[in-house]
Amino acid sequence: MYTSHPFLLAALAVVQIGIAGAAFAETGNIELELNTAKDEGQGCRLTYVATNNTSVSLEKSSYEVAVYNTEGIVQRLLVLEFGWLPVGKTRVVQFDLPEQGCDSFSRISVNGPVECTSDKGEEDVCRDNQLLSSRVRTIQFN
Repeated sequence: MYTSHPFLLAALAVVQIGIAGAAFAETGNIELELNTAKDEGQGCRLTYVATNNTSVSLEKSSYEVAVYNTEGIVQRLLVLEFGWLPVGKTRVVQFDLPEQGCDSFSRISVNGPVECTSDKGEEDVCRDNQLLSSRVRTIQFN
């Protein structure tokens, strides 16, 4: 008959937590998700969820994006400023596109980072480690 020992269970829990923490540290990416797009007044409000899975805490982070209409033609270039993005944290930010309904565009693509700084200066993690996704079925985000 097998009986569990409380110290053994505690040790296994610590090992599992350590493995989960190591997996988090190993992903090494910045996840940017277009979470919602909602018409607000005369424009479209975009909500993004940003998660920093790198080992670099960012003081400032921003990306230049291109917004395409439903025919695939670039309508405008924007800079999305995510600001402070600490390691292991998720931030939710909203951006308004005035005078443009959400149904008037089909895609948003990231040209690249505009600003990506830590307390040590410029960083490469914003350029090299992006993971982009969209929960909005009518708008691609890539």
